[in-house]
Amino acid sequence: MHGDRHDAAHPQGRGLGWSYGIGGIAVDGARRAAVTRRRSLLTWSRGGCTVVGVQRRAGRSGLRSVAGGPRTVAGPAERATAGEEAQLRREARRREFAVLSVIAVGGAVGAGARYEAGQLWPTGSSAFPWTTLGINVVGCLIIGVFLVAVTEVWSPHHLLRPFFGTGVLGGFTTFSTYCADIERLVAQERAGIALAYLAVTVLAAMVAVTIGVAAARRALTGRMQ
Repeated sequence: MHGDRHDAAHPQGRGLGWSYGIGGIAVDGARRAAVTRRRSLLTWSRGGCTVVGVQRRAGRSGLRSVAGGPRTVAGPAERATAGEEAQLRREARRREFAVLSVIAVGGAVGAGARYEAGQLWPTGSSAFPWTTLGINVVGCLIIGVFLVAVTEVWSPHHLLRPFFGTGVLGGFTTFSTYCADIERLVAQERAGIALAYLAVTVLAAMVAVTIGVAAARRALTGRMQ
């Protein structure tokens, strides 16, 4: 009868003598030696740093935690690196905004100068576009001198090249108007003049850049002597 009362009180321990609980779950005493170790290896990523959890071992007195392997957490070095990367991204965005801003300002200056040149030397609708040709040739000549100055003479501020080279000279020269002039000449059935204008502009622009580079280098050589 005593055994029956024990069996009724502990149905999961029937025939095993006794049982005990871990976390509210009855565990057969006879299996305690075989099923006492329980490992849980939890790995997750947080902020680019792998964190390894703990492994737990169940004993007669319950669960106890032991080291589950190397444990890596974000230390001061990792946090400093993340902060430096964020700072670099902010600086890159500021530099990009500054470059785009000076290009816009330089483009407005160059386009204004080209407009004034067109007002001083206007070209009729049926005339050869000498003004556009002259603007492009002069702009290419200045580009040649400017390239030598910023690459062989001194190291300018990082915003000078986008401001003057891309902005001012890019706004001053007008190869889009050059294409529009060719289309206009062709529409007027002056294909020969349009073809000559096409070739002369390209060749004159290349020659102007070459002359600008050579003149700037000669001036630099004479200054050094």
